[in-house]
Amino acid sequence: MINIRKSQERGHAHHGWLDTYHTFSFANYYDPNAMGFRTLRVMNQDQVSPGAGFGTHGHRDMEIITYVLDGALEHKDSMGNGSVIYPGDVQRISAGTGIRHSEFNHSKTDSVQFLQIWILPDKNGHNPSYEQHNFGIAKHPGQFHLIASGDGREKSLTIHQDVNLYAAILTKGDRVTHSLAPQRYGWLQVARGTVTVNGLALESGDGAALSEETDVVIAATTDAEVLLFDLA
Repeated sequence: MINIRKSQERGHAHHGWLDTYHTFSFANYYDPNAMGFRTLRVMNQDQVSPGAGFGTHGHRDMEIITYVLDGALEHKDSMGNGSVIYPGDVQRISAGTGIRHSEFNHSKTDSVQFLQIWILPDKNGHNPSYEQHNFGIAKHPGQFHLIASGDGREKSLTIHQDVNLYAAILTKGDRVTHSLAPQRYGWLQVARGTVTVNGLALESGDGAALSEETDVVIAATTDAEVLLFDLA
């Protein structure tokens, strides 16, 4: 079974410096029928104006993944980490017992666009931790790259949850397949472009919840970028 969450169904807010879309309930957007999928709780698509950003604020007991699509995002946190995240980079924060951080557009001239993803941890109270890695996804298009997992295999980021997160950049005509084991679920997020999933058409910003599906076949009908979550 595949349930599609269309891009235009998402929550939307424009704060001048921030143009944001919420696949699931977040901040002032609330939809009791869109509270997440399995342990995937937040899927926000944010575009931040040059030089602007989120001032220092706190999080706890959440696995936070940042995936940059365009531009550069500057990060600082209370653990002493400071970095700039570019396309191809993926950042993971395990907020655990509590962290404070800020995120600003690193550029004074160009906007930055990124996906902010929150995953519920397997338990509360983990020690806060941080990782960032460049996976070279654009250098190897047409295939899935494991970018986060519960065990950190294949040099993926390690998250405190039974989730495998894959990313792929596809050119028109590319076709990728992923098999879901019994009692596993999938969420496909189209970051850009258009694809089909098991024959159903998806556009940029669309998401799809996959239940009782064995083989997930994604075909790019234009150049595209997708994220696939394999969830317990």
